[in-house]
Amino acid sequence: MTKEKYLYGLYNDDELLVDGIKHVQSKGIKVNDAYSPFPVHGLEDVLGIKWTRLAIAAFLFGLTGLTLAMLAINYFMIIDWPMNIGGKPSFNFYENLPAFVPIMFEFTVLCAAHGMAITYFFRNMTFPGMPARNPHPRTTDDHFAVEISPEGNGMSVEDLKNALKETEVVEIFEKERITKFV
Repeated sequence: MTKEKYLYGLYNDDELLVDGIKHVQSKGIKVNDAYSPFPVHGLEDVLGIKWTRLAIAAFLFGLTGLTLAMLAINYFMIIDWPMNIGGKPSFNFYENLPAFVPIMFEFTVLCAAHGMAITYFFRNMTFPGMPARNPHPRTTDDHFAVEISPEGNGMSVEDLKNALKETEVVEIFEKERITKFV
């Protein structure tokens, strides 16, 4: 486990957070991350975060679910145990397709939702029993935090603190955070 020290600036308004990040970046300081109790419009653009590929993964999980549903329905209802329900023919899959659409849709949604949730947990390392990554308990309630790495910027901690003090920051603190699992 590798730990690294980070500097955090705590704000009490989302617009102050975005303005503070812009001000700090104008001084050539790289901001690692920002923590917010709710999504802040435009924050990903200010931080330079790329669009996620979770939608592509969701499509692939949904396509997998649709394929599995079609194979299972075909096997269960046509090959393994054909049943005459309501006079519908049971010797071809495509003749019963309208009756199978709700099941295929629901299984597609089930696989896409579970696949996205599991992918999200793995990608963000938010497994059960993992320590919380938020720097301050108030970042889940009503405050916003900006994270700056002193090593990544090549500046002293005092220079970074002075740059943060020029913004409307409420509190500045240092904290160690787990960065890698070896």
